[in-house]
Amino acid sequence: MTNTIPDTRSEPQAGNFHAEGRTVAGGRGWDWIVEAYALFRKQPGIWILAAVVLGILFIAISMIPILGSLANALLFPIFGGGMMLGCRAQDQGGALEIEHLFAGFKHRTGDLVMVGVFNLFVWVITAFAVFTIVGGGTFMAMMRGGVEGAGISIASLLIALLLITGLTVPLYMATWFAPALIILHEVPPVAALKASFFACLRNWLPFLTYGVVMLVFCILAAIPAFLGYLVLIPVLIASVYTSYRDIFHGVQA
Repeated sequence: MTNTIPDTRSEPQAGNFHAEGRTVAGGRGWDWIVEAYALFRKQPGIWILAAVVLGILFIAISMIPILGSLANALLFPIFGGGMMLGCRAQDQGGALEIEHLFAGFKHRTGDLVMVGVFNLFVWVITAFAVFTIVGGGTFMAMMRGGVEGAGISIASLLIALLLITGLTVPLYMATWFAPALIILHEVPPVAALKASFFACLRNWLPFLTYGVVMLVFCILAAIPAFLGYLVLIPVLIASVYTSYRDIFHGVQA
């Protein structure tokens, strides 16, 4: 195992790069998971170790009052970008290394941070809006009391839930492929966020398939004392790469 992660920006990627992404069949959502699991099976030990280290880091950072959650929003794309380098190295016949987890701090860090800033901005706006709606609804319920007041409180919660969904789904769409596009192709942050959003939008059907299957796996992984997540989290990370590879390169395993 080497201690230095090479800058692989100049290495060719199999297939032709589609800068705006292409539309794929709905069933490909399942294939992304299968292909991600194939990457996991090549080096299960290092994948699990990377997932555990990442989990410990995010939990430790989250314990910092207020600033912890903000820091996680900023750091997530950096770690994600590093893991995309690891996935590509493994995909090209190399090896995934624990150092890949931190490679985003060495390559295109500034651009990845910009994605983190966007991520943080949307979450802050979402939290503020939800707090305003729920807080306002609760205040009205306290003022009016009785069944009518309870109805107002429930309505505010439903509105807040819809707001969270309406803001976070586009956020996930914009940031899903952005780290991969930035660190593997040097796409500028704004262009990467835009390309990721519209690639996800055009491929809503395979992502719907992917989401339903992953939801089922999330439930199943929790049954044996959540131990299944030691496999599911690596597969989830790798599936970001396999979906990117399919949509932006037209390459299937």
